[in-house]
Amino acid sequence: MKRFATKLALTAVLIFSAAFGVRAQYYQIANQLSGLISPALSGSMNYKGYVELSGLAGFGGNSANFVGISTSQGFRYSSWFFMGVGLGVDMAVVRGDVDGRNDYTGSYPSYYDHSSSKTRAMIPVFTDFRFNIGGQTGPSAYIDLKTGATWLMGSSYLTLQHGRLSGATQFYLKPSIGVRVPVSKTDSRQAFNIGLTYQLITSNSNYYRWNSDAVTLNALGLSIAYEW
Repeated sequence: MKRFATKLALTAVLIFSAAFGVRAQYYQIANQLSGLISPALSGSMNYKGYVELSGLAGFGGNSANFVGISTSQGFRYSSWFFMGVGLGVDMAVVRGDVDGRNDYTGSYPSYYDHSSSKTRAMIPVFTDFRFNIGGQTGPSAYIDLKTGATWLMGSSYLTLQHGRLSGATQFYLKPSIGVRVPVSKTDSRQAFNIGLTYQLITSNSNYYRWNSDAVTLNALGLSIAYEW
């Protein structure tokens, strides 16, 4: 009986300790969240904005060149970390020989509902994460990651080398790495960002020649952004 009571007491202590640990962990997380949310609501958090121009050359079996402009709006949570949301407009231009077939019947009966073109505009919507490496008053390095979705404008499809990019939602990924150069030493908030940029657009809701609906577009180039 005493042994059973001892085991019961030990079990109760362990349960209480675990519950207390979980409660303490949730309390710590809540404090951290409030530490991020309160400055944003009070207006004391550092607001930042970016405008970016990019020119990218496509590569791979299906490829397109892109010229785009985008803006990101958000908050700088520390001297080295920015998080925000963004919106852009990209012009996609397919060069070289393209798939000129017009017999997308049977497997792709809905193709005839849409025209297609080698030049189409796209609208990316994304979250933006930016990491600064180095001081703010002089040149420094940065890493930027945009991830979200993009859509073709209008009902026409984008003609590719081996298929069509449809108007469905496309996954959008655009990382960059480069150099941040402040406009002046007296105002380090304003700066130019010059970087090497990669872009990925892909989804399974497209039209591909070889009996598959997966289309991937890869592009690599340069970007220049102004921040304030």
